[in-house]
Amino acid sequence: MSDIADSSAFDLVLERVVRHKAHDLWRGWTDPKMLVRWFTPDPWRTTEAEVDLMPGGIFRTVMEGPDGERNEGSGCVLVAEVGKLFVWTSGLGPGFRPQEKPEGGFLFTAIIEFEDLEEGSRIKATGRHASREDARLHEEMGFHVGWGAALDQLLDVIDGSR
Repeated sequence: MSDIADSSAFDLVLERVVRHKAHDLWRGWTDPKMLVRWFTPDPWRTTEAEVDLMPGGIFRTVMEGPDGERNEGSGCVLVAEVGKLFVWTSGLGPGFRPQEKPEGGFLFTAIIEFEDLEEGSRIKATGRHASREDARLHEEMGFHVGWGAALDQLLDVIDGSR
């Protein structure tokens, strides 16, 4: 089987049920003022965020590390269904302009799904990659631990404790 035929093997998934409603989680992902409060796992910080929810709009963050490291990422919003689905990709820039793969890095598409449940909601975050190697790089960077820690920080922001 070719890598293209088995591309779901390139997905990294984090799925959790939380006590918060989908609308609050959605707002955390799409409101730049909230994004800067939780998006990057400690001790890193998100110092800038820009989100234009129109298809083709920008999804941009600037992350800074404890030793002065700086990582700026910009992508393109693909889908924004309020309270249900938020999809953006680093493979395209604003206006659906193709972007080059960063040296030593990878491009991916983030699919964030929100589903209200009686006791809260389910959030499912999928990082979809073009190759097995890109998925491996993202996983080694700490996808599951990092995105899980960031989600915990988002829940703290919603609770008002962060």
